[in-house]
Amino acid sequence: MRRSAALILVLMAMASVRTGFAATTYEVGESSRVFKPGHARNWRGAKTEALVTTIWYPANADGTLYEEPQVIGPLDGPLFLAGGAVLNAPIANSQVKFPVVMLSHGTGGSAMQLAWLGTVLARHGFIAVGVNHPGNNALEPYTAEGFVLWWERATDISDALDALVIDPTFGPHVDEARIGAAGFSIGGYTVLELAGARTDQERFLKACETDPTLHKCVVPEMKGMGDPEQMLKKVRASSAESMARGGASYRDPRVRAVFAIAPAVGQAFDPDGFREVTIPVVMVVGAADRIAPVATNAGRFLALMPNAHLTVLPDGVAHYTFLDTCTDVGKAKLGVYCGDAAGVDREKVHGTVSEMAVKFFDKNLR
Repeated sequence: MRRSAALILVLMAMASVRTGFAATTYEVGESSRVFKPGHARNWRGAKTEALVTTIWYPANADGTLYEEPQVIGPLDGPLFLAGGAVLNAPIANSQVKFPVVMLSHGTGGSAMQLAWLGTVLARHGFIAVGVNHPGNNALEPYTAEGFVLWWERATDISDALDALVIDPTFGPHVDEARIGAAGFSIGGYTVLELAGARTDQERFLKACETDPTLHKCVVPEMKGMGDPEQMLKKVRASSAESMARGGASYRDPRVRAVFAIAPAVGQAFDPDGFREVTIPVVMVVGAADRIAPVATNAGRFLALMPNAHLTVLPDGVAHYTFLDTCTDVGKAKLGVYCGDAAGVDREKVHGTVSEMAVKFFDKNLR
């Protein structure tokens, strides 16, 4: 699925957050890269052995650039709004270097599903970099390894960051002392791993064996992938090396703060799993989230991280409220992914959360 221009009215730009380097607002540029790390790595059976990456960034606001609406889906029937941007615009020259926020999408999604956040970060002076996680993104066939080897997602982010800093266009504008990460759902888990959290997948699997109907064990994106035991059998045969290091640390010391939206797989962490997390962490989740319920996920994490803060959004905000805003076509075709409860304004929720993220990163990436 991809976006097109001139189909849907672009959302109005958010007001400036007047703190630190986010005080100035910019036009939003958008570009893409296909990063191919120079070292051997686990591609989780993905067809595309590369990190397909979307980059939102501050663009020159000289009166000659005009943002156009971006969408996800076919040209004649887009499914999601993906903010406004100028494709391949020149990066702003008003500041030599910008802070960076790496973005990690949810299970089976794509970087573009975080366009609502990436575009706002770029407008406020950040370079936002979203990676399509191999084997677990909507632009190519899913793989069992993509769903099972969660910790490899952290290596995707670190490899993409390596590539970004040497990119001839963006590298010279990256402030390597000011790097953060944000993610949604299993992407929220991913950024916690980047902060130093360690996974114990066996805890998660035992919880699923006890009650296979738990939402965290069977999510809509896994439809057609087989039951967990079938998936595990395949992955243990194909990726024994990765399975053996599932509990390792994937801390990236360049990442100085993380913003986790509806972080998932709470049962994958034992009480010591967050012992090495010392950087600032903010979590945001909806009170009506049934995929990653507060009590067994973000609420549990909060008690285990001394520098963490949690905001629970009330009034029917659920898991998929944090996907891009759906078009009428999307609402008709995509069911649960677009089915917000009565009274929930997805765009308003996005505005609240993206403003929180700007303020959080502005404060902690000094």
